[in-house]
Amino acid sequence: MKTQLLNVGFGNVVVAARVVAIVSPSSAPMRRLKDHAKDLGKLIDASQGRKTRSIIVTDSDHVVLSGVQPDTLAQRLAAGVGKE
Repeated sequence: MKTQLLNVGFGNVVVAARVVAIVSPSSAPMRRLKDHAKDLGKLIDASQGRKTRSIIVTDSDHVVLSGVQPDTLAQRLAAGVGKE
């Protein structure tokens, strides 16, 4: 059994099965979600210092910041689901 990984940009990956949501960081609730995760120590910045273009929420309540657009991540996730 192989683990499917989702490339979130700049050489970083997350386990695709653990992804709950991929959202845009532009709304106030998403900014609050990011701040709350930072306070809990569950924020992972995978944007490598670049502008955050998407926020990935996992089933373990970790929040991953990515410099890749949400549409691109969703396409990558959908493409990986079909491969087994």
